[in-house]
Order: sequence, then structure tokens, then C-alpha cells
Amino acid sequence: MPYVKKQTAERINFLASARYQNFTEQISDAGVTANAEGRKIVPAGTIWPANDATAKGILFSDVDVTEGPQPGAVMVEGYVLEARLPVAPAALAKDALTKITFR
Repeated sequence: MPYVKKQTAERINFLASARYQNFTEQISDAGVTANAEGRKIVPAGTIWPANDATAKGILFSDVDVTEGPQPGAVMVEGYVLEARLPVAPAALAKDALTKITFR
């Protein structure tokens, strides 16, 4: 019988409603550091493309960019629990994300 290491995924739900709109965007690998397993993961809830006035949405699920830029779902409209995001959104990002309501 082969040995298989069991891993458990943990994901915090940051949605405040079942109503949201996502679009596919290319997620860059620039500035992403590798984790303990050597994988470059951009976590769900990350303000995309940056946590500033250029914000266009919130990354809906984790994206593995170890092999380079990858497509990912970016939420552009909906309700979000701000306290559950991995990094608190900056005031400029909140102003830019006009169709996302932070609760």
C-alpha cells in the first residue's frame, strides 16, 4: 500500500452574500514568494491587481502562479466581510471598488 500524505485545505469564507459577479483575469506572479512547499500561491481575498486606487476586484479563490501568470476569478461585484480578507483593503482600494460592498 503506497504512503500518501494527507493534506487539509483551509479556506476562510469572505462572502457576505450568495450574489456576486466574477470575471476571469490573468494573475501575475510578480512579487509572489514561495511557501514552505515551494509553491507560489496568491490567496483568495487578495485585492487585485493592487491594494490601492488601481484595484479592480478581489481574487475569488487561490491561484497557483508557480509556473508563471495564471487565469483566476476576480470578483467585481458583491458583498464582502472585510474582516475576513487576508489583508485589510486600503481606503483608496475601497473607493475604486465601487460595486463591492464591504460589511
